[in-house]
Amino acid sequence: MIRELKTLLAIAKCGSFAAAGNTVGLTQSAVSAQMKNLEEALGLRLFDRTGRSAHLNAAGLRALPLAEQIIETFALMGQPESLDDFRGELRIGAIGTVQTGLLPGTLLRLREEAPGLVPKLVPGVSLNLLSQVDAGDIDLAILIRPPHALAKELHAELIVKEPFVLITPLTIQGDDPLKLIEEHPFVRYDRSSFGGRQVSQFLRKHHLDVRPGLELDELDAIVKMVESGLGVALVPKAGLWLERTPSVRIISLGAATFYRELMLVSRYSTHRSPLHQLFRRCLQERVEGGEGDLGVLASGQRR
Repeated sequence: MIRELKTLLAIAKCGSFAAAGNTVGLTQSAVSAQMKNLEEALGLRLFDRTGRSAHLNAAGLRALPLAEQIIETFALMGQPESLDDFRGELRIGAIGTVQTGLLPGTLLRLREEAPGLVPKLVPGVSLNLLSQVDAGDIDLAILIRPPHALAKELHAELIVKEPFVLITPLTIQGDDPLKLIEEHPFVRYDRSSFGGRQVSQFLRKHHLDVRPGLELDELDAIVKMVESGLGVALVPKAGLWLERTPSVRIISLGAATFYRELMLVSRYSTHRSPLHQLFRRCLQERVEGGEGDLGVLASGQRR
């Protein structure tokens, strides 16, 4: 029945038998036959059928989280006793600065520990990566802590806190970060991103009116714009721009400092699997040199 349960989840995600069939590689009639078999096995109707259309009913909706748990448990049964024997793919989501910062060393260590593992890197912004973990499209992700509570099916751990700083062109004088933000054009961290929302909250908190300027999401690009003299910016102190010694002034926010928190997010049902624990350990070694523990953050209703 695992095959039927996977098809059931595909229907819930895609919205129709035909679209689900395209996703799982079945004809619409084959999908219909699988759902009929599943209903007969369970002894209840999962769909309300009207003409040629079918929609999940209350029983079907109740079955969805249980189907997810069964499929995830079944996948755990296939885990080898030794990670040396593991043959498979680990889908890892990561924001840009993690791809060029924490991830290379983590993946190198992971390859040493599980040589048969094939990591698949999925780049993206935090919001999209969070949705992909929730949907089961990727196994885990390293992203910025969202400004809202996580779904109860998700588990999250704090990786590192990165302080925001003000960066300015070398030609700009003065050390008062709030005054400099108001006096010069502002190169803004994209307001739709989790990090950009933190910048917006900081500006509101300190009642700062900024002069409109550029708005973008790539940290290295923001630094480059500031280097070119296009304005000042608030950015986390992390990423490749620090390694190449940028031609900007870096000014601490002092008592007003706020932080970007990077989190490791996975589904709650799989975060204790040997493979996920191995990745967690490799990441921890990269961040802390093998010392200390990652802190558990809120994961929906589970803590």
